[in-house]
Amino acid sequence: MEMQNDLDRFLFFEHARRTAEVTYAKNPLDTENLTRWGGALLELSTFTSVDESKSMIKDAISKLDEALSIDSKKHDALWYMGNAQTSCAFITPDKDEAKGYFDAAYSFFQQAVNEDPGNELYTKSLEVAIKAPELHSEIHKQGFSQQAMGPGAGGGPSTSSTTTPSSVRGPKAQKSSDLKYDIFGWVILAVTIVACVGFAKSNAHSPPQR
Repeated sequence: MEMQNDLDRFLFFEHARRTAEVTYAKNPLDTENLTRWGGALLELSTFTSVDESKSMIKDAISKLDEALSIDSKKHDALWYMGNAQTSCAFITPDKDEAKGYFDAAYSFFQQAVNEDPGNELYTKSLEVAIKAPELHSEIHKQGFSQQAMGPGAGGGPSTSSTTTPSSVRGPKAQKSSDLKYDIFGWVILAVTIVACVGFAKSNAHSPPQR
């Protein structure tokens, strides 16, 4: 069932990416489309290898940069950019280099909160961003950074890194696992929900095809 859900998610966002490309050719200044495109690329990056994921995340950042260059206060684009920076951090083994990405992510999440203070998703993301560096250290210290990524060893969460029973891992490992689920589980769920809602609204506003 989980495999089918992953396939459905992949097909959904691959379709969204292709649709965004077509829309961009018609109107490159459409910030909603650029934001959706960036979000779709972030989702798709979780299905690829680490190298491919890095390339796809950079592409997502490029699209989000375009959206923010047109409207610097677009809160959903700022939020997606925070997630993109977080993804870059987690696939970067070097702690100092990763910190730069985490700092940037926090800044983007803070800007999103400033633009839309009542948005609980943005507020939660800002809180989670504070814990992210701790998770990064645990992941790379224990040598399972690859397993902590998505289905294709990309930037998303996976249950494969926590298959060892908690009774064997011990309290410290259990705490790390709980933290990982807290951050990865929240972020991937949030990104997916926001992206799906955004794409659904886009399709609803599209004129019927003849």
